[in-house]
Amino acid sequence: MKKLIFACAALLIFLNACKKDEYYRDGGLADPNFKGNMLQYLQAKTVPFDTVAKIVKLAGLESTFSNEDFTFFAPDDEVIKKTIGTIRTDGLNNFLFYSGKDTVKTLDQISPVIWRRYLQRYMFKGVNRLKDYQQIDFDVRSVYPGGLYYSLAGNISNIGVTYATANNIKYIGYRQLNLTYIPDASKPNDNWYINKVSSSDIKPTNGVVHALAYNDIVGGAFFGFNRNDFFSDVYFSGLAPSDPSK
Repeated sequence: MKKLIFACAALLIFLNACKKDEYYRDGGLADPNFKGNMLQYLQAKTVPFDTVAKIVKLAGLESTFSNEDFTFFAPDDEVIKKTIGTIRTDGLNNFLFYSGKDTVKTLDQISPVIWRRYLQRYMFKGVNRLKDYQQIDFDVRSVYPGGLYYSLAGNISNIGVTYATANNIKYIGYRQLNLTYIPDASKPNDNWYINKVSSSDIKPTNGVVHALAYNDIVGGAFFGFNRNDFFSDVYFSGLAPSDPSK
């Protein structure tokens, strides 16, 4: 009788282990599909993409995000909030205030051309999931370099997958997608802005979304990655009058 009980227990443990194993195959059992287009996905996820959805509209990219297939590395609202900032924080409004310029009160004061230009730094042709990108090891890039890609803004970024260490064995652990902005195409190995992805392979009816991890960004915690570019463009373009109703 005891042998029968032990046998049944062992079988249950084995079956339970098999079920758990399924979660480690091809991204697991979590359903990545969203029943709506990319813009509807951003609008539905008010935290953390409500402001990003507004910027899509301000940039005149509603049709693109609703109908076209592309890969979007989505920054979150905290990046926008930090970028605009206040006169007391290290953001755009601090820069404008101490430059003797009006500060930003509503997002529509910034030119649609600027919103479009910088939003497109996160947009890439094709529908690419984590499995479609090469391995990158930031410590030995000569061996595992990731891959170079042109964004829709025309800049070059490196996109690659890191393979974590598990049980002291390299590259057998979890995999994480990374988007790295390269500020100078003539020096593709210098001054990288590394952005890790928190959730990959989200699949609306068009394209694919990879959500960036705001709290795990090296140098790129500003909208468009390089804050000096964004601040300068806003400074020289000027601001439209704010809408008091907003």
